[in-house]
Amino acid sequence: MVMTRARLHIGTFTPSLLIDVARSTGRLDRAGLDVTEAPVPSSPAQFRSLEAGEFDVVMTSPDNVLAYRFLSSNPLQRNLPVEVLAGIDRGLGLSLCLAPSVTDVADVRGRVVGVDVPGSGFAFVAFALLECAGLGKDDYVLESLGSTPRRAAALADGTCAATILNAGNELRAIAAGCRVVSTVADLGPYLGTVMAAMSADDPEITGPRERLAEVVIDTARDVVAGRLEGEVLEAAGRLLGLAPPQARAHLDCLLDPTHGLITDGRVDESSIGALIDLRRRHSPSPDLDVVTSAWPTMLTAAANGYIARGRGARHH
Repeated sequence: MVMTRARLHIGTFTPSLLIDVARSTGRLDRAGLDVTEAPVPSSPAQFRSLEAGEFDVVMTSPDNVLAYRFLSSNPLQRNLPVEVLAGIDRGLGLSLCLAPSVTDVADVRGRVVGVDVPGSGFAFVAFALLECAGLGKDDYVLESLGSTPRRAAALADGTCAATILNAGNELRAIAAGCRVVSTVADLGPYLGTVMAAMSADDPEITGPRERLAEVVIDTARDVVAGRLEGEVLEAAGRLLGLAPPQARAHLDCLLDPTHGLITDGRVDESSIGALIDLRRRHSPSPDLDVVTSAWPTMLTAAANGYIARGRGARHH
């Protein structure tokens, strides 16, 4: 069968290093894919554009997929038939970070904590980590500041006292004088990023998406195996604006089994359970009773081949 060349437009918060490396190593070309990428200002904007057909695929938090597929109280106030194509990473250093002028978490009291939107998965991580440090939601002012790169800039210039950062943004913030005080690993297993798309039955639509998922997973596997070190370091500098020491630290994060890349695309039950538990604690809803049993339906047929439920498997 002759493979039809396809164009895919992807919406991301932070530029995807995996897609960039897949492009530079010729993997996308060999898969017959022309992939373009555009930054999104916030998760509601990302899913609004996905619904409108402006994006074919998004790189996003699995909590967003849960919210927009199952929860009536999501920011768009409507459910979307969105599906997960593959698991991508375990948070990439997702951390609670403080502004340069903030000496410790106690100093966040009465000040601004920046989030994407208050009802997002990363916001729940912020609430939980601040709670672990002794601060409840009434102890600080919550402000929606948009995507992770935007929040990193806001933290560095003191617009907010604390926020959640990852994917190299935390490293740029550290270089600007900010501090990491805790990470999502303090809360337990975590699934940070998934590849998602609107449900479709047409093979001309689903085929290119599946090829993209295969290419990205294959690239992640080779990164973790140490076969693409030079390409990753170059991309981290060029794409993410990281100096050589920061690029090396980001590579180390990608390789870390707790925070880094998932090498088989699997979406594991314990990590989804952790996301649901965070929502129960910080945004309770009767819809979550349905999510607990229905979440596997958000996986495509291809993603069902990746799922590892109750097997206790270790993932990178």
